[in-house]
Amino acid sequence: MASAGDNSLPEALYSADSVQAIDRYVIDQQGVPGFELMQSAARAAFRRLVRQWPEASTVLVLCGAGNNGGDGYLVAANARRHGIEACCVSVAPVEKLQGDARRAWQKARTDDVTVKALDSLSPDSLAARMAQADVVVDAMLGTGVAGAPREPFAEVIRACNRSGRPVLAIDLPSGLNATTGAAAGEVIRADGTITFIALKAGLFTGRGPDCVGRLTFDDLDTADRVTDSGQQPVASRVDWRQMARRIPPRSRAAHKGAFGHVVVIAGNRGYGGAGLLAAEAAARSGAGLVTLATHPDHVAAALARCPSLMVRAVSHGNELDELLDKASSVVCGPGLGQDAWARQMLRKVLDTDVDCVLDADALNLLAALGINPGARFALTPHPGEAARLLDSNVAELEKDRLSAAGQLSGRTGSLVLLKGAGSVVSDGRNRWVVAGSNPGMATGGMGDVLSGIIGGLAGQVDGLLTAVLAGAALHLAAADYASRSKGYMGLLPMDVIEALPAVLARQEALVCQP
Repeated sequence: MASAGDNSLPEALYSADSVQAIDRYVIDQQGVPGFELMQSAARAAFRRLVRQWPEASTVLVLCGAGNNGGDGYLVAANARRHGIEACCVSVAPVEKLQGDARRAWQKARTDDVTVKALDSLSPDSLAARMAQADVVVDAMLGTGVAGAPREPFAEVIRACNRSGRPVLAIDLPSGLNATTGAAAGEVIRADGTITFIALKAGLFTGRGPDCVGRLTFDDLDTADRVTDSGQQPVASRVDWRQMARRIPPRSRAAHKGAFGHVVVIAGNRGYGGAGLLAAEAAARSGAGLVTLATHPDHVAAALARCPSLMVRAVSHGNELDELLDKASSVVCGPGLGQDAWARQMLRKVLDTDVDCVLDADALNLLAALGINPGARFALTPHPGEAARLLDSNVAELEKDRLSAAGQLSGRTGSLVLLKGAGSVVSDGRNRWVVAGSNPGMATGGMGDVLSGIIGGLAGQVDGLLTAVLAGAALHLAAADYASRSKGYMGLLPMDVIEALPAVLARQEALVCQP
């Protein structure tokens, strides 16, 4: 059994259809009885419950009609056998239960589990039962359910969320799309989720990070069979622990020329802070040299704030030629604006032959000008910017973030990092999800820091894709580190920048060359 943050958590993320196909393969082709798998899942879920809530003495299990409901009935049976008071509410009539799910209901009844039909309970009675439970178990809607939950499930989900009681979701929170992480209607907000056999992509992006709580995974001893099933993942999970290993250790004889020269082109009149955030983030990420090319209005302030930067005033795009010739990577867009000055800057950047990170107004200009920059570029849009580039809207994009990132990468020919909870990276063929989220990052300037980090890493790691993945993971890790002392509400971009050295110091392994 592995928890989020555990090195043993799988990297492969699957769609709902693939997970169902894996289930069928394990049962039909490998001869593992479905009820045996259901019993194993229920035992794993019960172990998770008592580990997360060791003092729980009363459990209320909300059961649907499918195998997810069957898991719930067996969790209640396990609880009852261990001396915990357990009651199941059959949100779907038990008459609809078939196969292994019906067998699980019968097992629960044999073990003296109380089963109440939802239609026998008034809303007040249901609310009272939830209020009396130490833990509510969500076993209503499983992996195969898509779209908004229908009644009576929607009302039970609302009641559960209103109850304020701890919730353990079985396989995934009811109402969450297992593939996309979208929630078309009501969705359980769990304190913990245990998922089985293969990780579902929707647990890690979109609404997933907000709804799953503490995530635990159990492969139910089917890991080899998942590989043998032939099902391909839709994405790969990445985090800072994985990506930190991709940053080479430094020799004690290292010099600044070995770690790249980042040129940050940012900060139109009135927006000098954005460029400074990106440039300082690049420096704090280990770049050997950082030059900030900005509007003349901001030079004095930038030097006063961070004298380790090289700051150049640029009034015309032609002034960038000398700087770009010396650059190993470029960051363009934070606070750039969309006027003639901004367009000159972007045009010069598009003509360079080094790796470039485009963010903020650079992306808005691409959308306005209809430009597809190509493979040397990494685009880091938030959903609004991505929607403009795709001639779409945010609501439509958020229905399937994985697909949107892939579409945008295919259209532009560039790497794409679609920001948000569970940021999605796509190179047009493959997709990665940066696991984790931090509500403190929902403030202006965080994207400027991210683009600077990626630019800073680009001169240190192997390839722009690695810089994007490692940069996104490092950005989140630094925000998590800073929020331990700053909290979420007051977290600022500068707090994340200041946390970068501490996060990097944990991973550093200096190598002394004789």
